Amino acid sequence: MIRAQQELRAALGDALADIAPEQTHAALATFESPKQALHGDLACTAAMQLAKPLKRNPRELAGELIAALQRQGAVQRWVESLEIAGPGFINLRLKAATRQQVIAEVLEAGEAFGHQPANDQRVLVEFVSANPTGPLHVGHGRQAALGDAVCRLFESQGAAVTREFYYNDAGVQIATLAASTQARIKGLAPGDARWPESAYNGDYIADIARDFLDKKTVAADDRAFTASGDADDLDGIRQFAVAYLRHEQDLDLQAFGVRFDHYFLESSLYTSGRVKATVARLVAAGKTYEEGGALWLRSTDYGDDKDRVMRKSGGDYTYFVPDVAYHVNKWERGFRKVINIQGSDHHGTIARVRAGLQAVDVGIPAGFPDYVLHKMVTVMRGGEEVKISKRAGSYVTLRDLIEWTSRDAVRFFLISRKADTEFVFDVDLALKRNDENPVYYVQYAHARICSVLAQGGAAAADGKADLSRLVAPTEAALMLKLAAFEAMLTAAAKDLAPHDVAFYLRDLAAAFHTYYAAERFLGDDADLTRARLALLAATAQVLENGLTLIGVGAPEKM
Repeated sequence: MIRAQQELRAALGDALADIAPEQTHAALATFESPKQALHGDLACTAAMQLAKPLKRNPRELAGELIAALQRQGAVQRWVESLEIAGPGFINLRLKAATRQQVIAEVLEAGEAFGHQPANDQRVLVEFVSANPTGPLHVGHGRQAALGDAVCRLFESQGAAVTREFYYNDAGVQIATLAASTQARIKGLAPGDARWPESAYNGDYIADIARDFLDKKTVAADDRAFTASGDADDLDGIRQFAVAYLRHEQDLDLQAFGVRFDHYFLESSLYTSGRVKATVARLVAAGKTYEEGGALWLRSTDYGDDKDRVMRKSGGDYTYFVPDVAYHVNKWERGFRKVINIQGSDHHGTIARVRAGLQAVDVGIPAGFPDYVLHKMVTVMRGGEEVKISKRAGSYVTLRDLIEWTSRDAVRFFLISRKADTEFVFDVDLALKRNDENPVYYVQYAHARICSVLAQGGAAAADGKADLSRLVAPTEAALMLKLAAFEAMLTAAAKDLAPHDVAFYLRDLAAAFHTYYAAERFLGDDADLTRARLALLAATAQVLENGLTLIGVGAPEKM
């Protein structure tokens, strides 16, 4: 059916060219899924969209488009009927054989079903990027789930993806971490008279202090350090604490099934001279001016609401300047598609970073980079909001969520809503083993299919079955949902919308559970049994493929 859909889209483009050659048809040559199955299998709104520019009646235009479509070989081959509905919709009913074709396509492609061939696109996705000052909190978890799913989506579309983690190993926060650890090393604790007012109070600080005194070596994915045990070695304490917490972050991310290809230090932008070089480029390009002893960027030239200070009167750079230098570096590394997954508190930096990137005049386009901004997560447990983790001292950690529920539940839940919406993570719901729990609902569909295939003999579940026997309405609905997988993936990658995968999986599971309740799979009719097993095997494969794209397992038993 994937082939049929491709041919039908091409046929629609040709038909549109016949009736309105003066119009651009690329955006119009698409089909939608009708909201109600009674309206057919595919719907086309092109006639209504063309009516205004052509100054035509949309229903009359729809009639002409149907006539043009009926002349197309692909329509004759795959479509049973076309009809006009409402103000100018065109509804298509596919031939049964067209819908049935998807089963063989899924079983032949296997885990590659829905994926596109490799292409030349290189994509850099930066996400998590947490400074090593404490455990990863649930906001980092949402970012990790979103970022990794976006990476997998682009890989499904044939792109070569680099996962990057950016963090600072210097600065005020790291100085506070070092001071907090040193205070613990010297026997102080939160509440003591000499405890630093701005110190981090979590129990993890005491753990770092103890291991420092024991002269332990800690190793993270990007650094390692051996403690001196000297309470006055503040720089050594800083380096040990950073390595210790980077190691802890790595453990959290490994437990979450997230990996990174490259780590980038903010401090390297200064030590390498990149920040100074970027500022020099902006000055040379005439995009800056001095006022009040500060250096300003003319960011209003690029759509910002006001000009921005780059260098304060005291000589320090503002925080967006290294961001500009960092993204120039991404561009110079050859990445033309760059995506940043960040918290919604970064919204104000987008305009000034993009302004700086255009002003530096190295060919970076106006929309570079792309952003996915997410809102924070509220955690509920036992009907009450959970705000504090003893381990972290002030927030719920990613590790807490995984330990309270499971990696699969946390992964699925954290991408199950659009990134820019508030999300309430209900721990009690994530533990339920019923239809109320969305991840259980989807995983149970896969496990249920595996159970039926084990009983019926999975070897019989192949595309060589007589698929013409699959004519029940629930079978037609399930096959149409399978056929929608490829287009859904392409759109989700294009729109940076991994939540679409979760939505799709819930719909596919619902179509299967409805089918399961309506029909018998293992009966006396051997040909029908084999055809239904093939449909089940295809459904299990697509469920597994979709779950894999969001980093969630597809269990065979539950």
